[in-house]
Amino acid sequence: MPFATARSRTLAVCAALVVALLAVAAFAPLPISIVVPGLTADVLGSDQGKPVITVTGTPVRDTSGQLRMTTIAATNPDAVVRFSDVLKAWFATDKAAMPRDAVYPTGGSVKEIEQHNQAEMTESQDAATAAALSHLGIQPSKVKVGLHLADVGGPSAGLMFSLGIIDKIDGNGRGGDLTGGRRIAGTGTITPGGKVGAVGGVPLKERAARRDGATVFLVPKGECADAKAELPKGLRLVPVTTLDGAIDALEALGSGGKVPSC
Repeated sequence: MPFATARSRTLAVCAALVVALLAVAAFAPLPISIVVPGLTADVLGSDQGKPVITVTGTPVRDTSGQLRMTTIAATNPDAVVRFSDVLKAWFATDKAAMPRDAVYPTGGSVKEIEQHNQAEMTESQDAATAAALSHLGIQPSKVKVGLHLADVGGPSAGLMFSLGIIDKIDGNGRGGDLTGGRRIAGTGTITPGGKVGAVGGVPLKERAARRDGATVFLVPKGECADAKAELPKGLRLVPVTTLDGAIDALEALGSGGKVPSC
C-alpha cells in the first residue's frame, strides 16, 4: 500500500505540473500571426481616386472586366497572439495561424518591417513593368509606367500588375480584352523575365477573390495543392508558371480553348 500511495502522489504531482504548463502555454504569447482574407483591388481601375496603372509614351485603350490582385491581412508584427487565438484559427475556415517569420521579415521594428514590405512592393512593380514591356516588345526608354496602390506591401501582386499593363496597352492583341469581360483575380510574384513565383496564403486569397466577385483565379502552379484544398464554390483555378502562359490561358478562356487546370 505505501508503494501505491507514493505512486499515486507522483502521478498527481505530474498531472498538476502538466495542467500548470498547459495553463501557462494558453496565456503565453506565441511567435504566430493570425491571417484572414484581405482586400482585393482591380489593377485596371482606381485606388483612392487615382488610376492604379498609368502609361505615358504610347497609346492606351479602354478596358472591360477586372484584374484583381489579392492580399491577406495579418495581425500586426508586434501583436500578442496566444494559444487560444491559434486554436480558434485552427477551427475557422476564414482564418489561419502562420509562423510570424512567414508573414513578416525577422527582426526590426514595426516601422522597419513596413519599410521592408514597401520596398518589396516597389521592386515587384519594377519587375512587373519590365516583364510586361518585354512581352510587348516595347523599349522601356520610350514608355513610362506608373503604379499606384496604397496600403499594400510585398511582392505578390507582380503577376497581376504585368497583366494589367499589357491589357491597358495591347489587350489580347486583337482588339479585345485579356479578361474577356470577366472578373479575374490572382496572385504570384513576377521576375523581369516573366517567371511566376509562389506567394503563400493562397486559400485565404481565394476567399477574398470570391467574396469580391471573381470567377477565375490565377495561381502559381506550385501552389495548386493548397489552392484546391479549400477552393470556394464558383471559383475556377488556372495554374500558371510564366507571364506568357497566363496570357495564353486567359486567351483560351475567351475563345473556348483548352485552359490549364490544377
